[in-house]
Amino acid sequence: HRYWKWFAVNKGGLRPGGRVLDIAGGTGDLALALAKRTGTQGQVWLTDINGSMLTRGRDRLLKAGYLMPAVQCDGEKLPFPDDCFDCVFVAFGLRNMTRQGEALAEMRRVLKPGGRLLILEFSQIWKPLAPLYDLYSFQVIPRLGKLVTGDADSYRYLAESIRVHHDQETLKSLMEAAGLERVEYFNLSFGVVALHCGLKF
Repeated sequence: HRYWKWFAVNKGGLRPGGRVLDIAGGTGDLALALAKRTGTQGQVWLTDINGSMLTRGRDRLLKAGYLMPAVQCDGEKLPFPDDCFDCVFVAFGLRNMTRQGEALAEMRRVLKPGGRLLILEFSQIWKPLAPLYDLYSFQVIPRLGKLVTGDADSYRYLAESIRVHHDQETLKSLMEAAGLERVEYFNLSFGVVALHCGLKF
């Protein structure tokens, strides 16, 4: 996941002084990488719908020496004005949103003209590997989760939510329907994860 996020940050085209929104930022690891790119003159906003996760992320960033705004909010109804951010990121959060079309429209709304939306999300693996990946996802991961954390159900949900999430082309179409342009995607780890990028004009 560190490589996937590193790839996403590099595709963001971030410059020192940029204003960035991290949606569903959870524990803050992506926000930390973004803050390092935008520098002391930039601004990264960390958001999450879950208050306890947001607190963990904020505290982690403070320990790393970064003081940044942290806002508890719903990705489907962002409390920010239009044309506010140079870049919006959401990593592994879109598939948990109920109204994804509305969420994508909100992400576009808060982007400045010329701004970029980047979505890093589990996707559809290269078909020849699908049977092996399903075996790993539905049999191995829940058992490891139970062994390590005592919680198999959360890891089973992870596999199930990935299975029903959009494939690469469908998500691209949803982004275009929300008004984003020049949408492209990059398959990572044979499509286990895909990074989708779109621009607002």
